[in-house]
Amino acid sequence: MFNSVYIPIGVPTFHLESAQKEFEKSIKLLKGIDNDVIVPSEMLLSIDKLNDFMAEQNPDLLIVQNITFANGAYITEVLRKFDCPVLLWTLREPVIDGGRLRLNSLTGAFSAANALRNFKRKFEYIFGSPEEDEVREKISSVFAAAKLKKALMSLNILQIGHTPQGFGFGRALDHEMAVTFGSNLLSIEARELIDRAKSYSDDDIKEYLDDAKTRIKDLCSIDSKNVNDFAKLYKAYDSYIKENNIGALSSRCWPDFFTSFGTPVCAVLAILNDLNLPAACETDTYGALSMYMSLYLTGKPAFFGDPVSLDEKENTITFWHCGTAACSLAREDTGAVAGVHCNRKIGPTLEFGCKAEEKVTIIRVGKDENGKFRLFLCKGSALDKPKQFIGTSIVVKTENNSKDIINKAVTAGWEPHFAVAMGDICSEMEALSNFLGIEVEKY
Repeated sequence: MFNSVYIPIGVPTFHLESAQKEFEKSIKLLKGIDNDVIVPSEMLLSIDKLNDFMAEQNPDLLIVQNITFANGAYITEVLRKFDCPVLLWTLREPVIDGGRLRLNSLTGAFSAANALRNFKRKFEYIFGSPEEDEVREKISSVFAAAKLKKALMSLNILQIGHTPQGFGFGRALDHEMAVTFGSNLLSIEARELIDRAKSYSDDDIKEYLDDAKTRIKDLCSIDSKNVNDFAKLYKAYDSYIKENNIGALSSRCWPDFFTSFGTPVCAVLAILNDLNLPAACETDTYGALSMYMSLYLTGKPAFFGDPVSLDEKENTITFWHCGTAACSLAREDTGAVAGVHCNRKIGPTLEFGCKAEEKVTIIRVGKDENGKFRLFLCKGSALDKPKQFIGTSIVVKTENNSKDIINKAVTAGWEPHFAVAMGDICSEMEALSNFLGIEVEKY
């Protein structure tokens, strides 16, 4: 249960008729965004009323609004009791006519922000009236970010095997995952799932094989033993996920699944992504975390891949990988087609170009050269393009100059894996990063 709480603070010496109107409009706006938001029955115009209201609350997000001016003592009471994300909301002065100052909300915001900074609390801020689109959009973004932050606190993310040599950028540590994101990192060896898969009979995997055939075209073109072994892997991963309440995973892929099992794991990860279980290959756990955030905010699987090609004339960047993208991302004219791995020539993997998407966001939770977490953000749109290379690909027309983005991203030392989220989630991700204390780099 997510608990958001509206805290309208002020003093009774201002124009209470104007304040009451803003109070009622603010509640209407907040209820329109989240009907479960907890609101007081009246404006909190004294410390006693504030404390009485707060005594019953257990918030995951606080919307602190200066309904009129309030000195720093009000927000101090709030911060002494709660440590959760805060949105500070300043109301626009309703009338400017040379007469009385009706609300003086802005001066109150300075007092509140000063206290927030002194308490070293991260907070988001918006100035404006409840009728304004910008206010609604900002508050909606903050709600989504706070909900995601809470979801991360209960996320079990699974790391299967070690990163291949030279791919250590994706390797996560359990204490870092817990301290920064609040998530629980579980780790197992790839052989555990390979051994599970080897233990299954053909009868054990019938439902998994039938399901795969509804998602992937031309499975019959792949060697039948490889197809059966793929279905066994699918069951092994699915059963482990369900037994351990896994919400996202990163998996070792090469060389183990080729050399020790004889069948790639690519198509298994693709189906897991299709089932809204974010799954990254090459054991890139921070890639999987980026995919989880993308899925949570958009409701659609993210594309996971490498930036492999640049077209200055189209202002596009192509992202590609061996064949792990969610089947539902495939262009409708082709669908998700079974293929073989571009290097190992063993299947099944996935083959398709992604369908168009009006708005996408390229994101990456990564680290700088000092090991400090940071977030990559870039806006664009996915073009209607066929498969660019063997495997799965998506062509993104970026909002800013694509060549500049590549030049800056490479020289800034970003990791070579990115998630392409199917929607514009920049505002939500910026708010989340603020709440988590992570620096944002916008491209």
